[in-house]
Amino acid sequence: MDIPEALVHSAFSQMLGCRLLSLEKGKAEVALALEPHLRNRGQVMHGGALFSLVDITMGLACSSHHGFDQQSVTLECKINYMRPVAQGEVVCVATIVHGGKRTLVVDAEVLQGDKLMAKAQGTFVVL
Repeated sequence: MDIPEALVHSAFSQMLGCRLLSLEKGKAEVALALEPHLRNRGQVMHGGALFSLVDITMGLACSSHHGFDQQSVTLECKINYMRPVAQGEVVCVATIVHGGKRTLVVDAEVLQGDKLMAKAQGTFVVL
């Protein structure tokens, strides 16, 4: 999918260090490496950083589904954290499971290798 760089990356995703791996209709994959500024007091990746990765990846999946000429925003999102990210990089894979005209439901998994680190589901509304 050939999308202008400015539509794919926000200043926030760049500040976090997100890296787009793939984008196809209704699916996005984004990586995030654990850097010192993303650690919490327990020295693992902050849950807010993981949640932001999920939200960014889900948003890209939505945009790839309805087109980058329309905007959608998160209506709600639920996340389960399974394992702490103590080192390395994680990859979030987000897939549209319902792509309606007004709302989209998206599933996301955060993986480190073959280990599931977090699982999320969100609802987005098309503006």
